[in-house]
Amino acid sequence: MTASQTARQLARAELIRAIKESATRQLSETGAAALSLRAVARDLGLASSALYRYFPSRDALLTALIIDAFNAIGAAAETAAAAAPGDPGTRWLAACRAVRRWALAHPHEFALVYGSPVPGYRAPDDTIDPATRITRLLAALVLEAHAQGLLRPPAQPLPRLVTQGVLDALGGAPAEPYADLVERSLTLWISLVGTISFELFGHLHTVITDFDAYFDAAVQVAAEAVDAAWLKVEPAAGDLG
Repeated sequence: MTASQTARQLARAELIRAIKESATRQLSETGAAALSLRAVARDLGLASSALYRYFPSRDALLTALIIDAFNAIGAAAETAAAAAPGDPGTRWLAACRAVRRWALAHPHEFALVYGSPVPGYRAPDDTIDPATRITRLLAALVLEAHAQGLLRPPAQPLPRLVTQGVLDALGGAPAEPYADLVERSLTLWISLVGTISFELFGHLHTVITDFDAYFDAAVQVAAEAVDAAWLKVEPAAGDLG
């Protein structure tokens, strides 16, 4: 590779970064539904035709932003879980707190991936792996807790409805009476997203007096969905996670 080729690649990467940053600002100002390549081009002082060489449509740009957001959430959770002490319950709680921290720091990106669907947009298959990154992490930690004998049998099992592809990615379903652990792990993720969304979008305004304490308590209640005797929530020691 020549120096000129390297320079062109760096310039391309920098312009793509600038395009995404401009589009993210649009998300905060006008919302995802109003995202416009022409507006991004104007913001960057480019001709619209130049922008289309990098993102051929609004949906292509939306997809890039969605993939980036899902990967950022997954990376935040993975980093937090890896830095936490060794038991799966502590790492699971650290990952949940990291997702909340990321959402509060990036509310518009969180709304893009977990808020109202964008009219006319259909996410392509290449968003699936980033979207399930955090889900796979949390499910893997629950399965690890099961392997260590830290779970109780379920009081009310869920029907086996997770796709075979998800089960294969996690190494298969456990044996009875824990065969629904992946489905129950999914309820933990849904509860996590819902709790964060209610806080982030103002639905708990004037309802909750201490969001940090409420979040940790809600996480612990959700853990009962997998009969998780292993999850013991401790105060978050002065920060959000």
